[in-house]
Amino acid sequence: MKVIVGTGRDIVITREFAAPRARVFAAHTEPDLLMRWFGPHDWRLTVCEIDLRIGGGWRYVMHGSQGQEMVLRGSYLEIDPPARLVTTETNVDCHARADHESIATLELTENAGRTTLTNTIRFPTREIRDAVVASGMDRGVAQGYDRLAHTMETS
Repeated sequence: MKVIVGTGRDIVITREFAAPRARVFAAHTEPDLLMRWFGPHDWRLTVCEIDLRIGGGWRYVMHGSQGQEMVLRGSYLEIDPPARLVTTETNVDCHARADHESIATLELTENAGRTTLTNTIRFPTREIRDAVVASGMDRGVAQGYDRLAHTMETS
């Protein structure tokens, strides 16, 4: 996985998966698949609500091994299966002092049955982006994507 923190408000995450992009897209939009992979190794997705339509909402609740809870929620701005998914995202977790809404753009490109995922997250301010980076988000995302790669291999 590659994480680029630019000079603006964005974080760009890329990762390749040994699966067609339709399967990777499904893994981001189908609750039963999300429940299998989303989050760091020591966290479990316990609630996964998805209303997959423009203007529809999504809500995830994760619990950590130490009893922590993290709530993520947002709405769908653009849905173009299996190539692109644009959502708002609000992360209310044990480290955050206030809600903030980001825009996440997931783009999937396929070549010879392998999919490159590019997730660009635009934060409202550089300060919020920097706080998210400092929280160890890249480690958690990398662990989740490792779980997704395993899910793609076994499903």
